[in-house]
Amino acid sequence: MRQTLAGAIDWAAPQLVDVSDTPKLDAEVMLLHIIHKQRGYLYTWPDERLASEQVVDYTKMVHRRVLGTPIAHIVGEREFWSLPFMVNPTTLIPRPDTEILVETALNLPLAENAKVLDLGTGTGAIALSLAYEKSQWQITAVDKIIEAVALAKANRAHLKLQQVEIIKSDWFDSVTCYDFNLIVSNPPYIDETDAHLDQGDVRFEPQSALTAGEAGFADLYHIASSARDYLAPGGYLLLEHGYEQAIQLRKKMIELGYENVATVRDFGSNDRCTLGRFPR
Repeated sequence: MRQTLAGAIDWAAPQLVDVSDTPKLDAEVMLLHIIHKQRGYLYTWPDERLASEQVVDYTKMVHRRVLGTPIAHIVGEREFWSLPFMVNPTTLIPRPDTEILVETALNLPLAENAKVLDLGTGTGAIALSLAYEKSQWQITAVDKIIEAVALAKANRAHLKLQQVEIIKSDWFDSVTCYDFNLIVSNPPYIDETDAHLDQGDVRFEPQSALTAGEAGFADLYHIASSARDYLAPGGYLLLEHGYEQAIQLRKKMIELGYENVATVRDFGSNDRCTLGRFPR
């Protein structure tokens, strides 16, 4: 490997073709993590030389990526809603498609001081992104995994969004508020037998945060049913789900009494989240 920035990328990118759809971008992200610079620096100073210890560190990172380790786990961070979130293997890596959940929530006709609950918060990406945009919202975020709670709290501190309450709770078990204006969740919704669980980044993520029984519907149904006891009259339930689950989830929510049930598509035009309003 040549020790210049350009040379390092030229060396790394071809090795990542089989494990990434964006091999050059992956190579750049890891290199930027090593040199602590913004992306434009790579194009401004392509001939800058790496120190010997930086070469060693970069080589180790590339080898981890070749083995399939997600970029987010290698650099310890993933951008979501233009905010930097620390990540680790105890939670899901925030994905761009989930930003449609945040966008949909922000477009709802909620009061300035709306009460919001984020179920299964993981890194805290959804709750903290909402708090970043709506500083007056009263947001509670819960997760049943204590390590996820700690990570979400670390992200809360890093982003200086201390107004968000983060607690340990298995869905609603430790929730004591019963008049939320919005309940939002990106729960496990992948079928436990899905072949894709052995492919790509999901191999390195906790299965408990990915899969659910009843062909992936168990947690979606549980939340939709239980949320009725925690929503204020006229409050909204907003759930992320798989692209093939929208019709069945809409049917279930209508059966449970939700009104104005509708599905929103993500940036790839796939059905991604469904919302409904609890009747007044």
